[in-house]
Amino acid sequence: MAAAPLDRAAFIRANLTLAPVPSIPEIRLYTAHPRSGLRRLALADAADPPAPYWAYPWSGGAALARYVLDRPQTVRGRRVLDLGAGGGIVAIAAAMAGAAEVLAAEIDPNGVAALGLNAAANGVAIAVTGADLTAGPPPAADLVAVGDLFYAAPLAARATAFLDRCVAAGIEVLVGDPGRAALPRSRLRLLAEYGVPEVGATRGAAATWAAVFAFRPEAGATDGPRA
Repeated sequence: MAAAPLDRAAFIRANLTLAPVPSIPEIRLYTAHPRSGLRRLALADAADPPAPYWAYPWSGGAALARYVLDRPQTVRGRRVLDLGAGGGIVAIAAAMAGAAEVLAAEIDPNGVAALGLNAAANGVAIAVTGADLTAGPPPAADLVAVGDLFYAAPLAARATAFLDRCVAAGIEVLVGDPGRAALPRSRLRLLAEYGVPEVGATRGAAATWAAVFAFRPEAGATDGPRA
């Protein structure tokens, strides 16, 4: 008899720790620890599972979340897409800050399960999609927030092309990143810097610096009409 499918949400609730994010105590996330057994969750439905990026707060997303909470006018009353949402720290911050609608896009199904749990733990409503939006048209959004999607060159190129389409459609784009190698620096304008946790950092570990940027049109390009 085949084993019953693993209940992702139940596994996350039982094996990860729900705790405030360092430097962002307003937000609690289910976060992995050394005994979480994430490999068992990842291998439940994939022979070559993706890394569990969703199980940790990344520094770029943490910086974006801090920026949004400190400046709620950035998202208040607006439609927000959190692209590559992971555990949803940016999406949750946007909902807390008064966004009219929040869509979190995360392609890892375990991350999708964590998003639902994290949203509920913080008392906010967030729509979630497991689709890869980067190959498609600009979303129905006023603001796209992108944390930590520039850690590998192929992904960075795909994300940059998608963000170009967003900007051409009149959608504002914010990027959070600690300055990784594939970051399209020539396209960014610095807005703020924060000392925030890095991925996998233990409680009490020293913070790292990450920045929030405005993503700008390519030289010679012009913004299109706002969606």
